[in-house]
Formats: sequence, C-alpha cells, structure tokens
Amino acid sequence: MSSSASSKYHVSSPIPAIPKSGEIHVIIGPMFAGKTTALLRRIKSDSNSGRSVVMIKSSKDTRYAVDEVVTHDGTKFPCWALPDLSSFKDRFGSEAYEKVDVIGIDEAQFFDDLYDFCCEAADLDGKTLIIAGLDGDYLRRRFGSVLDIIPLANTVQKLTARCEICGKRAFFTYRKIDETRTELIGGCDMYMPLCRQHYVNGIGPAKTVSDEEESHQKKKKVLLLLESSIEVAPLS
Repeated sequence: MSSSASSKYHVSSPIPAIPKSGEIHVIIGPMFAGKTTALLRRIKSDSNSGRSVVMIKSSKDTRYAVDEVVTHDGTKFPCWALPDLSSFKDRFGSEAYEKVDVIGIDEAQFFDDLYDFCCEAADLDGKTLIIAGLDGDYLRRRFGSVLDIIPLANTVQKLTARCEICGKRAFFTYRKIDETRTELIGGCDMYMPLCRQHYVNGIGPAKTVSDEEESHQKKKKVLLLLESSIEVAPLS
C-alpha cells in the first residue's frame, strides 16, 4: 500500500478530555468592611442562577452562630463549621461534593491549609471558590494564609470600612483591649476600624478613645479636689 493510501485511512488518536477549570475570587479588608456581606451576596446570586453552592467557615468563630455564617448586621446563611478545609470533602461526601459548583469560605485567615485546598478545588476539581478574610491583623501584619492565595486568584477585591473616629475610609483593624494574641475572636467590643491617620497618630496600639475619656475625667477630679482643698483667708 502506498504512503498516500495509508495516510488516507489513518485514524488519529482521540484527544483526551480537558477537565473544566475552576475560579478563585478573594475578598479582603479590615474588620467591619462588609467582607461577609459581599461573600453572601455572591453566593446567593450563584444559588439564584441555579448553581449548587455550599458555605464553609472556621469552627473557631462562634460569635453569632455555630452552623451559620452571620454578618454584623444579622444576615445569615447555613454553613459547615470546620477546624480545617482538608476534611470538607470527606464530611460533605464525595458524591455531594461532585455536584457542588461554588464553595464560599468565610474567615479564611483561620484555615492553615487554605492554599492547598484552593489548588485542589479550583485547579483539579473545577470548583469556583469565593473567599473572604482579613489580609492583616491588628498590628497590620499578614494574617494566616489569605495573602498566599492572591497569586492563585482570578480576582481580588479590597474593601474598606469607615473610620470610627473621623468617618473616612478605614483600612486597618485596631484592637481596643490589652491583649497580644494574634487570634482573638471578637466584635465591636474588642475591635474598631481606623483610617491611617488615626491608626498611626493619636489613636493607636497604645491608646483608645475610652482611655482618653478616662484620663480627662481623672484630671477633672484632681482639679476639683485641689480647688476644694484651697483655704480662703477670712476678711478682716
């Protein structure tokens, strides 16, 4: 058989199917910036469009509910509260996991295995991940593994809060109590958002508004005591 004839009847090998690729969208910012609200908005939008969604949060966060993601203004969404992400597939079930399109992760800074989970879920399993978390702690240092997944992300959204002192855009989380642990879960009783000016000057890690008010009250009391102790000489 001639070479031209053989090429005429040559059957090419089938092209292997390429697995669908996932996506990673990251929402970061200080406390009270609306990260969880933005996360839930996207999750609900995907759910309303017919996609299968599931929400995960750290089991460390029990401020408002154990098995729900709750925003500061009270919006709720059912979730899986887990100590780590590596256990999610087994707990959720392999069959159920295969059917999931979108996975939301709240308070992502508390998951040490965040990077590995994102690589597997998005790159290998084709899932869309929407992740919300703090990018920095109260000292403005990196918090957990959130910044590690920035190179993996399709999009990154940096949100800001409102400075509790002046009302301008707040980029930083300030801790109001004297505690140095990095992981200290709390709300407005422990933290407040501040702009750069008030974080660095005046209101900072060593000073709070309540401290200033207390100091002012103490000075007033001292002055009153001094005035009451002054003896006035009688008129002759």
